[in-house]
Amino acid sequence: MATPGTTPGANAADSAASADGHAPNRAPHQYPRRILLAVAGLSPQILTETLYALAVATEPAFIPTEVRLITTSEGAERARLSLLSQDPGWFARLCRDYQLPPIDFGPQAIQVLTDVDGEPLADIRDLADNARVADQITEAIRALTTDPDAALHVSLAGGRKTMGYYAGYALSLYGRAQDRLSHVLVSEPFEQSWNFFYPTPYPRVIETNDKKLADTQRAQVTLAEVPFVRLRDGIVPERLLNGGASFGETIAAAQRALAPPALVIDLEQRRIQAAGEVIHIKPAALAFYALMARRRLQGLHAARSDTDGLDAQYLSEYKRIVGDYSGDYERAEQALAEGMSVEDFDQRKARTNAALTRALGAQLAAPYLIQGDGTRPRTRFRLRMEPDAIRFGAIDGDSDEDVDA
Repeated sequence: MATPGTTPGANAADSAASADGHAPNRAPHQYPRRILLAVAGLSPQILTETLYALAVATEPAFIPTEVRLITTSEGAERARLSLLSQDPGWFARLCRDYQLPPIDFGPQAIQVLTDVDGEPLADIRDLADNARVADQITEAIRALTTDPDAALHVSLAGGRKTMGYYAGYALSLYGRAQDRLSHVLVSEPFEQSWNFFYPTPYPRVIETNDKKLADTQRAQVTLAEVPFVRLRDGIVPERLLNGGASFGETIAAAQRALAPPALVIDLEQRRIQAAGEVIHIKPAALAFYALMARRRLQGLHAARSDTDGLDAQYLSEYKRIVGDYSGDYERAEQALAEGMSVEDFDQRKARTNAALTRALGAQLAAPYLIQGDGTRPRTRFRLRMEPDAIRFGAIDGDSDEDVDA
């Protein structure tokens, strides 16, 4: 059991920090910002039970620096009256009983779920409520996982089963190495007893649900960690990590990302579709990418700056994008009058790959990047995806993503 009032491993975290202030190999309890997020219904006890399990009953202790609660309107009222009131004030009691350091938790940390009209939600009664709850829980977890100096612990112990499902799935989509998911197990006869909030360090007799008496000092609360698959770095497009997408949109994007690589190049609209995401790219970078895709479709070998006809092939693609008589095309033609230099080649390749990586993230972008073919001493570059995965033509649907290449 951890010593109350201390944060185990804090010194180790400081010494492990890298030059930029981050320590990616830190354990959750070593992060300077430690967040406990509970999803609850009408049983606010799950918050104090989970806090006890994390901060007192677990070694090393995970002592939150802040607590967040997502609940319904009635659940919020119960939490305020039972946890944050002067009497009984179970949250403050727990902190005093176990000499925990200050933890930021107040009425402002309770997020009340709302319906489609923005009104506080008393319960999840229909499909519209269900969708709203999914979106709000997903967005809360996405936002809390944006801070690289924070570790998030999500509790599934309370609320409707659908609320717990959404919280778990959202953490799977957005969770990082330092984030955790759990629920608490409470021994009989204390489970689901309104009078029980945590095991006290002193005798306290309560009446349980079966009308019997029991001493809360004898209660046992166990933290059951729930393993989950972290999809953030390999499945979720970069656009969705920045917010603005619903739960359904996020799931749909993740499902598209799991499909085999498929590339559509729409020169007329100056955009491509990769991993299901539609990305607008500036003409110069798009022309270079189209050049590489066209060479792959035609079965041509990998290219470098001095490849025969490369400048003419580039100008052909650029003309398709900007037109024959634009000033942009004339300037590009003049710039390549003596062929494409090594510097020009490398710059266009780097800008194109950067646009894809910004839009998709490093792992999702990988199959679509212009890559070296591994030969030495002068490397040639190409698209490695199969020709039958590449198509030139129109893209169905609109894009929310606009990347400057």
